[in-house]
Amino acid sequence: MRKFWTLYSKEMLESLRSYRLVWIPVVFIILGIMQPLTTYYLPDILKASGDMPPGMLEGYEMPGAAAVMAQALGQYGTIGMLVLALAAMNSLAGERSSGSAELLMVKPIAPAVIIIAKWAAHLTVLFIALGLGAAASGYYTIQLMGSLSISDCLAATGLYSLWLLSAVSLTLLFSAFMRGPAAAFLALLSAAGMSLLYSLLPSGFDWLPAALPDLSAGQLTEGSVAWLGPALSSVLLILACIAGAAMLMGRNKLPD
Repeated sequence: MRKFWTLYSKEMLESLRSYRLVWIPVVFIILGIMQPLTTYYLPDILKASGDMPPGMLEGYEMPGAAAVMAQALGQYGTIGMLVLALAAMNSLAGERSSGSAELLMVKPIAPAVIIIAKWAAHLTVLFIALGLGAAASGYYTIQLMGSLSISDCLAATGLYSLWLLSAVSLTLLFSAFMRGPAAAFLALLSAAGMSLLYSLLPSGFDWLPAALPDLSAGQLTEGSVAWLGPALSSVLLILACIAGAAMLMGRNKLPD
């Protein structure tokens, strides 16, 4: 356990020195507050453009607070996931290139401990960023749109965090045997593939982690969703990525 905490502290210190603990939460906060602000001020923005036909906005209805919060969380499935993948893509690839991986491997530290420490550091950054982003979004949504159920917001954020964590875990896995940009690309491609399967056949693939964004929105708008299957498959995917990355690192598969 002491080795894990030492490595975890090293990873968190690296996140602080590289400003990942600053710029990723800032990006998530900006994404979080953009949706309620844009939705609330959309009529004024369109009027200020000067190109709106008369009566165009007469039928505009302000969405409910729950729908706006669901849309705000949905922003993290695109830009947010891209940011997290880019931040995690050099977790192992960068250390292999710099030679740090060899220095770690010659020490009496199990590869699984190294991988879990790196994964836990990314988990911490994700939870801080998503927590602050969701809190900022919820605050502005309540101020502009109306009340929200705090318990539903927490549950919806938790479901969405599992989906984002799946993408981060995939990036960590691919980073164990590929260079950083390729690892990020394949992780995002895998997430997009799961989303495509779910969108084409939602009834047949409703157990995939890609169903979590819809379940997160449903938690806010409906208050209760069947989340067990997708959450379980997401946890299994995360565990498989950690185990696969540890196995590849244990075999010392380093690029030329």
